[in-house]
Amino acid sequence: VVSMPAVLKLSFTAIGIPSRMPSGYGATALNMKRDPLKLKTGEAEFPLTLGRDVSGVVMECGLGVSYFKPGDEVWAAIPPWKQGTLSEFVVASGNEVSFKPKSLSHTEAAALPYVGLTAWSALNQVGGLNQSNCSGKRILILGASGGVGTFAVQLMKAWDAHVTAVCSHDASTLVKKLGADDVVDYRSGNLEEHLKTLPLFDFILDNVGGSTEKWALDLLKKWSGATYVTLVTPFLINMDKLGVADGMLQTGVTVGSKTLKHLLKGVHYRWAFFMPSGPSLDEIAELVDSGKIQPVIDEVFSFSEVPKAFLKLEGGHARGKTVINVISKQ
Repeated sequence: VVSMPAVLKLSFTAIGIPSRMPSGYGATALNMKRDPLKLKTGEAEFPLTLGRDVSGVVMECGLGVSYFKPGDEVWAAIPPWKQGTLSEFVVASGNEVSFKPKSLSHTEAAALPYVGLTAWSALNQVGGLNQSNCSGKRILILGASGGVGTFAVQLMKAWDAHVTAVCSHDASTLVKKLGADDVVDYRSGNLEEHLKTLPLFDFILDNVGGSTEKWALDLLKKWSGATYVTLVTPFLINMDKLGVADGMLQTGVTVGSKTLKHLLKGVHYRWAFFMPSGPSLDEIAELVDSGKIQPVIDEVFSFSEVPKAFLKLEGGHARGKTVINVISKQ
């Protein structure tokens, strides 16, 4: 296990952050993680560097780093409680870093780590899906055309699952190209009623949240181990609104009550979050180099166009990831 930090010089970086983060979303929880003893003043978090993904070249390594060396081409996703990646240099822990897929340029590679690890957390680490148990399983992905959704579709097809993807009509061609077996346009009539006409599912990944949670679990096969995993949780919102203690208490009550409620109905209910992991990126890199997963890039901006890139993110309806080229060399 590498514990000392590796210092990376970034060739490129991608914006891999929730679009609400610049407006303060999650500030309470992330500030607690950054400064749990509150040793710093209230203004110490600024200036705050945004951006989560990075693909670049190692410049220096800490004394305890033996797996990487200067000059290695690597990629990583930096956790949100650390300073971000929209800069020429980034400090990352060795266990957050992985060798970049050889088949990708830095621009392409920068589009995958954050969304890939978020989907990997939901599907594999929380949902329990893997290459050996997915064959023939029916998977429903709600919100299939964004960064996490496009990665999830490809991962499930790489593991031989049957994938039903929900997105808008204008994204259906992209999602079909990524391998989805069935594509449902959420704008064409009553989505809930349409999905109820399909065979029941073994697993649901929810990237949308909101009202979908009220009916989506009825689409699962009962008493078969079927699981619903959502990436849209009230955890950070609760802590922003209620403070650390009350927010954590409310969150615990919410997830506990929902888990028990649905367990009694014969299905599993889970929350998932992004988790940084170099070893998981190693597995993702193998899938990329074998041609089973490809980056989906919506648009590429230069470093001087960062404000424009954030305005695009705030508009929503992304088709994959938005990438920032920090250095013009690819």
